[in-house]
Amino acid sequence: MLCLSLTPLLVLVLGVSLGAAFPHDTLRKDCRLFKYQKIASEEQNATKEMMKEFFFSFFLRLSLQVNNHKCNTSLLHRKWKIEDLPIADRVVLVAAELNLTTAMLQLPAVPSFAEVCRRPLEFFTQAREDVRGCPLSLQVDPSHQPSGRLRRWLHKLQEAMRTDTPETTACLRASTIYNILQVLNNLRCAALQDKCG
Repeated sequence: MLCLSLTPLLVLVLGVSLGAAFPHDTLRKDCRLFKYQKIASEEQNATKEMMKEFFFSFFLRLSLQVNNHKCNTSLLHRKWKIEDLPIADRVVLVAAELNLTTAMLQLPAVPSFAEVCRRPLEFFTQAREDVRGCPLSLQVDPSHQPSGRLRRWLHKLQEAMRTDTPETTACLRASTIYNILQVLNNLRCAALQDKCG
């Protein structure tokens, strides 16, 4: 069920809203964010292949439905880019995106999609674990709060997660996969820190 899969993400979103998702300390040894400064082409290609397979089956299903539920795949769209955020906020954004991405990729799927999803899921799961080893804020004081832009986006994400119906879950997954290449770019940007932007 969606509510079980997204529990860690909901905790993260609420924690970020309170400024307490991660410890506020210096970069720890278990933070392996640096290794994502360059995303391997194999991982990018596997992600693109997964996107193609998902949207082929997704739009085929929509075309066959009698009561076509309109799905807004721009649900998670933002007018700003990660480069517009302070460095500390970039880590928070990427952590939330990775939690959402892995939760959506773990949802039950038809065999053809589950197969092409396997490698991207492994990659994003590993990235999520690597980012979990990082502090919330880099080069900021412990009282740091996410910027207004990021707080509003996290709130929008939280609202999207609250309605647990098959239709909204399908739309949230579609929106996540639609934006998944941006998650890769954001992961790289967060890894580059002040060299990104």
